[in-house]
Amino acid sequence: MTQAAQTVRIHSGDNVLVLTRTVQPGEAVDIEGRPVRMEKILTLGHKLAARPIRSGEKILKYGLPIGTATTDIAMGEHVHTHNMQSDYLPTYTHEKGHEFGKGE
Repeated sequence: MTQAAQTVRIHSGDNVLVLTRTVQPGEAVDIEGRPVRMEKILTLGHKLAARPIRSGEKILKYGLPIGTATTDIAMGEHVHTHNMQSDYLPTYTHEKGHEFGKGE
């Protein structure tokens, strides 16, 4: 029996992979042929670095930049608001003055 893929690369130029299911802490996820142990629970749809990403480098998903790395990100590391800044949202929270869709 073949195990289903844990991640998918949406576009060949992406530097992130997207989880296809929830993974548990300590579980190994195959990242480009290398097992990487997850430090925390991550759910379907979260991004993992397909390769090391340097601070200041664009995060590519769908073949397009979605944000910028705010720190160096190791291969297999969770890519989210703690280590990237969105190119589309002024903030990931709903703070007053930072509502989505309102120009700055």
